[in-house]
Amino acid sequence: MTRTGPAPSERAEPVTSGRARVAVLALSLGAFCFVTTESLPIGLLRLIADDLDASPSAVGLLVTGYGIVIAVVCVPLVRATARMGRRRLLTAVMLVFVAMSFAAAAAPGYGALMASRLVTALAQAVFWPVAAVAAAALFPPERRGRAAAYVFAGGSVAVVVGIPLGTWLGDVAGWRASFAALGVLCLVSLAAVAVLLPGGDAGGAEAVPASRPDRRRFRLLLATVVLAIGGVFACYTYITEFLTGVSGFPASAISPLLLANGAADLCGLAVAGIVVDRGPRALLGAATAVLATGMLGLFALGTAAVPAVAGLVLLGLGLPAFVTAMQARVLESAPGDTGIGSAWVAAAFNVGIAGGALLGGALLPVTGVRGTALAGAVAAAAALAVIAAEAPLRTRPARRPPAGTACAAPPAPRPVKE
Repeated sequence: MTRTGPAPSERAEPVTSGRARVAVLALSLGAFCFVTTESLPIGLLRLIADDLDASPSAVGLLVTGYGIVIAVVCVPLVRATARMGRRRLLTAVMLVFVAMSFAAAAAPGYGALMASRLVTALAQAVFWPVAAVAAAALFPPERRGRAAAYVFAGGSVAVVVGIPLGTWLGDVAGWRASFAALGVLCLVSLAAVAVLLPGGDAGGAEAVPASRPDRRRFRLLLATVVLAIGGVFACYTYITEFLTGVSGFPASAISPLLLANGAADLCGLAVAGIVVDRGPRALLGAATAVLATGMLGLFALGTAAVPAVAGLVLLGLGLPAFVTAMQARVLESAPGDTGIGSAWVAAAFNVGIAGGALLGGALLPVTGVRGTALAGAVAAAAALAVIAAEAPLRTRPARRPPAGTACAAPPAPRPVKE
C-alpha cells in the first residue's frame, strides 16, 4: 500500500498557544520578506537602471516577470505540493528565497538579476497560500481566520515599512545592500519556522471551508482583483518617475514620500481590521473607490506637490484595505478548499501586478508617465463596476411554485453581513 500520510519525522506534534503565536509571527516575517522583494525595484528603479545600464522600462520588467511567474505556477505548484509536510515545504521555499536574495545582491548584470527574481517568484508562488493555511491550522476553527490574517498583515507591513526602508538603504549603501538585507532577515524567519512550526498535519491539514461558497461570486472577486491591482501597479510601478518627472520632487524626496505612503498604509490597515467583519464587500468597494480617486487625482492634479502627495496617501489608504477585504471575501466565497482559493487569488493578484507593470511600461513612451495614472484609475473604476455587478447574484427572485400547488410563505431572509 502506498503511504499518503506525513513522513514519520513530520507527524503531528502538540502545539502550545505561545509557540503557535510565535510561529505565526515567523510566517508573517517571511511574508514581509517576500512582498518586499517583489516590489522593491519600484523604489530602487533609478539606482538599478543606472548601475546595470538598463532603461526604466526594463527595470519595471523585474516586477512584471516576477508577477507573471507567480500567476502561472501558483495554483499548479500548490496542488502538486499539497501532500508535503508544511514545515518541510515552507523551510525549503524560504531557503530558496535566501539563496536568491544573495544572488540578486551579487548579480553581475541585468540578466542575472532577472533570473534570480524569477526563481524567487517560484518560491513565493508556494509560500503565500501555504503559509496562510499553516498559520490557520495551528488554531481552532473560530480563530483560524484571524491567524491567516496575521500572515497577510506581514505582506501589508512590507508595503508600509519594507519598500520605504529598502529604498532608503539603497540610497545609503547601494541597491545590492537592500537585497542582501532581505536575505538575512528571511534567514531569521526560516530558522524560527523550522523550529516552531509543527510537522505533518498538526492543527488540521485542511483549510477552513468558506462560510458562503459561491463559484460565481468567487469568479467576480478574481476579476475585481486583476482589474484593481492591475490599475494600481500600472501607476505605482513608475511612481518614482511620476514624482520626479511630473510633480517635480527631487530624487532625495522619494524615500520620505514613500514613508508618507507607508504611514497611510498603516492607517488603512488599522481601519480595515476594525471594519472588515462588518461588511467585506462594502470595504472592498470603498477601498477600490479610494484607489481610483487617488490615481485620478494624480493624473489631473499631480503636477502640483500637494495634490501629488494627497494622491499618494490615498493609494496608501486604499491598498491595504483592499487586500484585507480581498482575503475576507476568499474565506466567504471560495468554492471547495480555501487554500486552493487563496492560491487562485494570489495568482489573480500577480496577474494584476504583472499586467499593470507591463501596461505602465508600454504607456511610458506613448503617453509619458502621467498616462500611467489615468490608466490605473480607469482599471480601478472597472473593478468597482464588477463589485457593483455582484448585487443581482444575491437578490435572485425565488422560483414560483406550479399553479395549484399549496405553498407556505417563505421564511424571512436571514440578515447577511455585506
